[in-house]
Amino acid sequence: MIGKKKIKLSILGLLFILLGVLSYEFLWGKVFPFTPVIIGFTKYELPHANFYLQKETKYSDFTKIDTLIPKVEDFHKLKFLYKPDIFIFRDSSSFVRHSLVLTRFCTYYNRIFISPWALKEAGAGKISLEIYMRHELSHSLLNQNAGIIHSFGYPEWLKEGIAMFSANQMGTSFYPGKEETYHLIGQGNFMPPEYFKTGKARKVKFGIQNSPVFIYSEFACIVDYLVATYGKEKFLLYMKELLKNSNNDEVFKGVYNIEFSKVIQNFKSEVVENKEPNSNNINNR
Repeated sequence: MIGKKKIKLSILGLLFILLGVLSYEFLWGKVFPFTPVIIGFTKYELPHANFYLQKETKYSDFTKIDTLIPKVEDFHKLKFLYKPDIFIFRDSSSFVRHSLVLTRFCTYYNRIFISPWALKEAGAGKISLEIYMRHELSHSLLNQNAGIIHSFGYPEWLKEGIAMFSANQMGTSFYPGKEETYHLIGQGNFMPPEYFKTGKARKVKFGIQNSPVFIYSEFACIVDYLVATYGKEKFLLYMKELLKNSNNDEVFKGVYNIEFSKVIQNFKSEVVENKEPNSNNINNR
């Protein structure tokens, strides 16, 4: 009898420990991006977004970010269904403790995390806060309009290509511009879009050191090519149809009446042949 009581107490103790660990992770740890309970942050509600400022954080220029949202909506021809939540952290250790990834900016469905080092780099002129935030807001906008299920199935390469292209991010900070990206593709560097963020991506070899920024610019170039070749209206139709149907090949063929793989082949052929990148899309932004 005593043995059974000890076992029950041990199980109960383990459950309390597990509950404690989960509670910590939800409130102050790696599960924080998805917690409904927010502790240690002050909320500022602006017309287009909610800002959560961690205690002892000095950033206060919320309006600068808030006014970007109508611009993002205008490019995508979509509306935010509800205000995005933007989190600003006190220091690097706190950001690392709360975030699943350690990039300057990251988006978790509707929550956008801004790292302290990103604000420092923006203040020093190394990066553009506006460009990076337009990139992340593009992700959040598509996520909201796709819904939780379809947002996970949305083509990852296209998410990044749209974000890069809509924010005019090519050629800024660390990202190669269109001309340089074309040159690098011509040298044999290329990430097949369907490989991105899959096991196959590890097998792709590059002849450059900083391949991640090249890949993002490559995807922006593909979006640019689609807009320049077929028009922005058709591209937006393709983008929006994927909010309801995650089958990229099926949606692409339905919108463009050509196989996705064939268009990627045509894109690569034009690059290799050193054709001048089409810039008609400039007026469509």
